[in-house]
Amino acid sequence: MTAPQFTSATVAAGPRFGATDEDRRVALRRMRMLALALLLVAAVIFVLTVNRDGAWAYVHATAEAAMIGAIADWFAVTALFRYPLGLRIPHTAIIPTRKGALARSLQAFVTENFLSEPVIRQRLADAEVSRRLGSWLTEASHSTRVVDEASALLRSGLHRVHDNEVAAVIETELIPRLVDEPLSEISGRLLGEVVEEGAHHGLVDLALVEAHRWLSNNTELVAAVLSTRAPWWTPQWLDEKVTDRLQLEALAWIVDIRDDPNHAARRAFDDLLRQLSADLQNDPATVERAERLKRRVLSQPQVVVTAVSLWGALRRALLETLEDPQSPLRARGVAQLQALGKRLVDDHDFSSRVDGYVAEAAVYCVERYGAEVTTVITDTIDRWDGKEAADRIELHVGRDLQFIRINGTLVGGLAGLLIYTLSRLL
Repeated sequence: MTAPQFTSATVAAGPRFGATDEDRRVALRRMRMLALALLLVAAVIFVLTVNRDGAWAYVHATAEAAMIGAIADWFAVTALFRYPLGLRIPHTAIIPTRKGALARSLQAFVTENFLSEPVIRQRLADAEVSRRLGSWLTEASHSTRVVDEASALLRSGLHRVHDNEVAAVIETELIPRLVDEPLSEISGRLLGEVVEEGAHHGLVDLALVEAHRWLSNNTELVAAVLSTRAPWWTPQWLDEKVTDRLQLEALAWIVDIRDDPNHAARRAFDDLLRQLSADLQNDPATVERAERLKRRVLSQPQVVVTAVSLWGALRRALLETLEDPQSPLRARGVAQLQALGKRLVDDHDFSSRVDGYVAEAAVYCVERYGAEVTTVITDTIDRWDGKEAADRIELHVGRDLQFIRINGTLVGGLAGLLIYTLSRLL
C-alpha cells in the first residue's frame, strides 16, 4: 500500500462529500503532519538562529513566537478530544467528559434553529414544492413511473392479504361492532339526505326500465303465473283475455311512471321513504324492528362467506387491472397525474394552496414530533463511551481544527516578529 501523496491541492480540498471514515482519517493525518511540520520547521530555525545578530535575530524571534503559537493551539485542539500528553489537566478532554451536556446542547440547537416553524415555512416557500412537483409530473415518463410504483405497492399489499385474515377481521371485529352499534338513527338520517337530494331517482329509473324489459320478454311466463290464480270455473278464453289485459295495463303503468318524473307513484314512494327515515330516527317501535332485523341478518354465517367472496372478487379484479400495463385504470391514473401537474404549474392560486397545505403539514409534524426526532442525537451519543464519541467527532471536524494549529504557528510568528521589531525600535 503506497503512502498518500501530500500536496497542497489535497490539503485544501479535504475529503469529498460522502467520503468514508478511512478518507476522513487520511485527511486528518495529513493535516496533523502539516501542522507538526510547521512546528518542527519553526523549532529548527529557532535552534539555528540562537545567539545570531542582525537580521537573524528577527528570524529567531519569529521562530520562537511561532513555536509558542503552535504549541498553544496544539494544546487547545487536543484538549477538546483527550488529555494532552495524558496529563489530567482541569478543563481538558472536554468532549469525553461532557459528551452528555454537549449532546443536549446540540439537540437544543437543532430543534431551535432547524426545526422551528419560521425556518420550515421559509424553506418550503423557497423550495416551491408544488411548482417543482407539477413540472415533474407533466412528463409522461414520470407520471407513468408514479403509477407503476403505486401499482406495484398496491399489488404487493393485496397479495399479502389472505381470505382467512379478512374473514377473521369481519367475524371478530366488524360484525360484533355493527351488532352493538345502533345504526337506525344513522340509517334514517342517511336515507333522508338521499331522498332530499333525489339521489335515489337513478335507481328507481333503472328498476322501472328493467321491470318493463322483463315483463315484455316474459309474457308467457307472466300469463302462466296469472292463470294459476284464476277460478277453476271460468272459461279459458276469459282467463286469457284477463291475463293479457293485466299485462298490458302493468306495462302501460310502468311506462307512465318511467316517463313522468312527477308521477303520483313516484311521489308516493318518496313520501314512503321520508316517513321511513323519520321513523328510523324517532319511532321506538321502528327502531327496535330495524335493530332486530340487523342483528338477525348479521348473525347468519352466510354474511361472512358473502363478504369474503365479494372481497375476493374485488381483489382479483384489482390485481388483473394493476398487473396490465395497458389497463384503462393505469392509463387514467397517468392522465390524471399529468393533468394535476399541469394545473400545479399553470394555476398559481391552486399551487399556493397546495404549498400552504404542505407547509401546515410540515409544521404540524415538526411541532408534534420534532423534539422526538432530535432525541436521536442524544440517544446516539449517550450510547457511545467518551473515547468513541471523541474519536467520531474528531474524525469529522478534526481536519478543519488543524487549521487552528497552522494559523497559530503563522500568526504567532508574525506577532513575534512585530513585537520584537517594536521593542528594537523603542
